[in-house]
Amino acid sequence: MPIKSIAAKILARREVRRIHKWSEAPEKTQERVFKQLIKNAKDTVFGKDHYFHTITSPKQFAAQVPIRDYEALKSYVDRVVQGEENVLWPGKPLYFAKTSGTTSGAKYIPLTKASLPFHLKAARNAILCYIEETGKSDFVNGKMIFLQGSPRLEKKNGVKFGRLSGIVAHYVPKYLQMNRLPSMKTNCIEDWETKVDAIVAETINENMTVISGIPSWVQMYFERLQAKSGKKIGDLFKNFELFIYGGVNYEPYRAKFEALIGRKVPSIELFPASEGFFAYQDSQKKDGMLLLLNSGIFYEFVEEKRFFEDNAPRLTIGEVKTGVNYVMIISTNAGLWAYNLGDTIQFIATKPYRIMVSGRIAHYISAFGEHVIGKEVEQAMKEAIEDFQFSISEFTVAPQTAPNKGDLPYHEWLIEFEKVPMNLQQVAEALDASMQRQNSYYFDLIKGKVLQPLKIRVLGKDSFNSYMKSQGKLGGQNKTPRLANDREIADELINLQALN
Repeated sequence: MPIKSIAAKILARREVRRIHKWSEAPEKTQERVFKQLIKNAKDTVFGKDHYFHTITSPKQFAAQVPIRDYEALKSYVDRVVQGEENVLWPGKPLYFAKTSGTTSGAKYIPLTKASLPFHLKAARNAILCYIEETGKSDFVNGKMIFLQGSPRLEKKNGVKFGRLSGIVAHYVPKYLQMNRLPSMKTNCIEDWETKVDAIVAETINENMTVISGIPSWVQMYFERLQAKSGKKIGDLFKNFELFIYGGVNYEPYRAKFEALIGRKVPSIELFPASEGFFAYQDSQKKDGMLLLLNSGIFYEFVEEKRFFEDNAPRLTIGEVKTGVNYVMIISTNAGLWAYNLGDTIQFIATKPYRIMVSGRIAHYISAFGEHVIGKEVEQAMKEAIEDFQFSISEFTVAPQTAPNKGDLPYHEWLIEFEKVPMNLQQVAEALDASMQRQNSYYFDLIKGKVLQPLKIRVLGKDSFNSYMKSQGKLGGQNKTPRLANDREIADELINLQALN
């Protein structure tokens, strides 16, 4: 057995023992993390503003530190971005992970000397758990590809910034550098189609054993490989053993992937974000992902159904139950305090604590990793109405994941116009242009030809009223969601129109 395989098994055994140690003492682990966070940040601007020196328990913390999203925390983050030290966390951050924002453009999420190592270890540990459980380690000798953003970084007030995946690319361990693809040169290509073609050229004759990325991007890579080679991916890469993914639900893609590959390949699900690496699938035999309680993050949970109540209870890890939808609130060693990610999770198990991502606290579309929110579609519609001088009764947006054969998927805008504009295609183009301006993920998917530009479906008069009536929600305070991550509402609207 090659030395790298032997070393991987030894490391896996050692690391899994460490994981068991903290996962078997969840409350004690979180108590320790909580105390360290409060102690380290008590002399920061945020710590002083919220009297951290008086906080001795999570209950006190909840009383003194309100839940905030990025917009509510932005006044502090802006000071960090401007170069001020000791605002949210001691000193300055090492990096900013730049992501798509909501109401104020780009978000700059701090990555600190304390937080960055946990981002790096988590993905490695997910693989080590797989090795320890299955006994398989030969794949570490093959080539591994990680489809990610460009590692090129910019600088703002002395701190480098870029996409998280690009930042992490600079920290690939030396022992993996010889195995890792694509090359740095290819990884820096900005145009996605050009980049995918370059990745195909680099990998088509290699012994690829591990492939990682967001499913929609990986699917495009597989399709290009198959078109060029004329082979199933499993025949092309005979030792392809492991698919690692995160960002979106894999299930809608699974059948397509297995058809492209020609066989089933084990997969590992990850739950990373710029704000932290929260969980990974630690077992092929058990459902859910292991919540990382020992990674510099203190977790609180609010029942989704009570989230918008005043003073809704904030639960710690020992107070949660399985099968309940919770909004996950985090406080981190990057200086995010009582921070609402917007994600909702459910606990699958509590010994140890395993979770599944159940959705978002607000309506959204992320069928392909685009993270489109209600404000963005409403802003696009507002701009189009002003530019083209039309009026509408109502609209909603849904992903079309199963278009006609040969077509790319797209976002479908179902609109009930007062009077249908003559220049409908121009309206669609304007809406799409606005969405690309507002949302960098959507922009990448369009430019990368993972999605085609949005399409408008014109609905007849009273379509939305008929829908709401059919749901028993006509009138009152009930509203049709502006967007949804599935086609339940869209298909019902279309079906009702067909009947009329």
